[in-house]
Amino acid sequence: MIFNIITIFPEIFNSYFNESIIKRALEKEKIKINIINLRDFAVDKHKTVDDTPYGGGAGMLMKVDVLYKAVNQIKSEIRNSHFAKATRGKQESKIILLSAKGDKWNQQKAKKYSKLDNITLICGRYEGVDERIVNFIDGEISIGDYVLTGGEIGAMAIIDSITRLLPGVLGNETSAKDESHSVSGELEYPQYTRPEIFIDNEGNKYKVPDVLLSGNHKKIEEWRKNKKITQL
Repeated sequence: MIFNIITIFPEIFNSYFNESIIKRALEKEKIKINIINLRDFAVDKHKTVDDTPYGGGAGMLMKVDVLYKAVNQIKSEIRNSHFAKATRGKQESKIILLSAKGDKWNQQKAKKYSKLDNITLICGRYEGVDERIVNFIDGEISIGDYVLTGGEIGAMAIIDSITRLLPGVLGNETSAKDESHSVSGELEYPQYTRPEIFIDNEGNKYKVPDVLLSGNHKKIEEWRKNKKITQL
């Protein structure tokens, strides 16, 4: 799986991608992450990637001509990649803009996108992006009903949610099958670990449910099934 990220802040990803599951997935070559600096495609000597909106209004918009150049180069690289040639161009890819008005990201979309070969994520900034870019991409994605400063956090969330679904990434392959949202609208059952009895500063005792200590796997499975929360 190859992820391409178009951003004006390429260094912002270093800390997150160099830790935990994402780092291991990179080391195992389960994924590859290409971070593309949008300013490299600016058409003027000042590396300008934004301008004022026609019709007036607050803020600045990311320029369509700069984004178009970046997207076009990625499309060309995908077409000319060794993998695309080996599969006679059958590589499955998507180019997505992170946008507050995009389709809501969820676990079912993560599963669908985990079947792709190449995903490009455009991180919007400023007041937004020139609307004409939608003619050259496959869609828009939002990670929630709120506004962030830019699309970088959304890109990291999407890459994380997809990567952990890829074969061989998680230490235990069943981890992704029983967790929250693995079935649409269903949340995971409560989980407990040592100590068996936890005592807080007021002396209150909080015990692990007896069924989980019973060793009866059938009863444990039934308990977990009954404790799953179904969202309305």
